[in-house]
Amino acid sequence: MQILYQGAESIVYLGTFEDQESVVKERIKKGYRIRELDEELRKLRTRKEVKLLTEVRKLGIATPRIFHVDEKEHKIIMENVRGDRLKEYLNTLTLEKAAVICFQLGKQIGKLHSHDIVHGDLTTSNMILKGDNIYFIDPSLGEFTRRIEDKAVDMKLLKEAIKSTHFKIFDTAWENILKGYVEECRNAADVLKQLKEIEKRARYANREVPL
Repeated sequence: MQILYQGAESIVYLGTFEDQESVVKERIKKGYRIRELDEELRKLRTRKEVKLLTEVRKLGIATPRIFHVDEKEHKIIMENVRGDRLKEYLNTLTLEKAAVICFQLGKQIGKLHSHDIVHGDLTTSNMILKGDNIYFIDPSLGEFTRRIEDKAVDMKLLKEAIKSTHFKIFDTAWENILKGYVEECRNAADVLKQLKEIEKRARYANREVPL
């Protein structure tokens, strides 16, 4: 078994399904939880992730195709998307090409938010570029929500990720993400206003209190 990722809640590894190479995400048993509660949580979280992936794909946004869901074993068996992880790829591009990719990314996030879906972990580690399509993966922290605050938090996570991982092209990347987002998201102005409020609260919380 070739493990691709192992976290606190799940393990992701390569597999096969009906002679096709696949990626398997398996939610692992937590020994500190009551068995019945553990089973229920793993089942519900698996169902939610499948629902999110399915609904995102319905919007015309690329996600891995789901081949099979094994609720008994808490497994999602998906297409193995062979492309470039945006985390590594974005830093190799010219500013002009990065701007194009980031504009597309902003539009896709705007479409998600317009349909009341937040990803929950918007980092370029969770995006794969294959051809002209950006695939969104691992929405395990995502939600269906109408709250402007939740959408603003989604954008804040992305902004911090871009600033941290792609600091050399941050200005170009973020500017074009915002352009795409504003073009696509029906309540972009409210979300970005709330983003500024969240950042203001964070600055206030981090400010040193004089003795």
